[in-house]
Amino acid sequence: MPYLGENIKKLGFGLMRLPMIGDEIDLEQTKRMADLFLEKGFNYFDTAYGYIEGKSEKIVKPVLVDRYPRESFLLATKLPAWDARTAEQAKQMLFTSLERTGAGYFDFYLLHNLGVGRSKVFDDFGIWDFLAEQKEKGLIRHLGFSCHSRADFLDDILTAHPEMEFVQLQINYADWESESIESRKCYEVARKHNKPIIIMEPVKGGVLANLPESVGKILKAAAPDASEASWALRFGASLDGIITVLSGMSSLEQMEENLAFMDNFAPLTPSELKTIERASVALEAIDRIPCTGCGYCLKDCPQNINIPGILDCLNFDLVYDDLDRARREYVFASSSADASDCIACGQCESVCPQSIKIIDHLARAAEVLEK
Repeated sequence: MPYLGENIKKLGFGLMRLPMIGDEIDLEQTKRMADLFLEKGFNYFDTAYGYIEGKSEKIVKPVLVDRYPRESFLLATKLPAWDARTAEQAKQMLFTSLERTGAGYFDFYLLHNLGVGRSKVFDDFGIWDFLAEQKEKGLIRHLGFSCHSRADFLDDILTAHPEMEFVQLQINYADWESESIESRKCYEVARKHNKPIIIMEPVKGGVLANLPESVGKILKAAAPDASEASWALRFGASLDGIITVLSGMSSLEQMEENLAFMDNFAPLTPSELKTIERASVALEAIDRIPCTGCGYCLKDCPQNINIPGILDCLNFDLVYDDLDRARREYVFASSSADASDCIACGQCESVCPQSIKIIDHLARAAEVLEK
């Protein structure tokens, strides 16, 4: 039986990490990326109210709405009610998104990043009913939510809200058996509830496209000409019940590379799945901090610490064993504040989708990088 999104091509253009010129999105390069994407028959674009401080939504109008028939592309965005102080402010986010994009309606609209400590506000502000009403008015075609939380929480939400048409989940081969992310378990919960899935973080914030040598050589031996990113994207796209796999492409070269193997997508073979399993085991053996650079920790940090940047420096030392390079990178990552400026308030840890013990890692960064 067909499911929602079955006929959508399995690569989606995530507008979270677009090419930049200084603090502004590179409009012309983004246009070329979108043109090539659509030319190859792909049409799913994903943004959110808060991506790139709202600039991601605003770029939709000059890149897509002003240049292509509205029915020629699918547009998704998200409402982060936890970033509003009142119900009125939260509800206004939908109309602000419509104004920014000029899209008229959203094909896929999501309650953004449901999770323990964040979901209650959607209840308190009446967002579920509000969005159902907007769907009836035609401003939303399909309604769902994104979630980085564990499987038991996802099961509770889908049980309480069977009207949700789809879910967006963090799924990649590195997190498939993770005890903190539970990619496989979350996937199985969504399948149990018969909800199609949009995959986010398939390359885990770029980590799976820049593997340590001990892991990369496993993939290279199996397919010398295949990129590391191709293994990660094909893993997600090979699963059943998938609407599309989002890739936050930040250059025309990345777009060309991804289209090269996703244009005529072939699911992973049993032999290739065995290769992925071996790579996962090798990757799991390396001690690293599972930060994806999503930036949720940054907004409410009272000390303005560049947490993802500092964690990246720690990972450089952990994975590549190059403390001197990590310290050089730290000079730039700590330009706004040092790791030692952390006051251990816990704001960052309360919103981290990866459940990282950020306070402990910042203390370690202060110890080993501030030399």
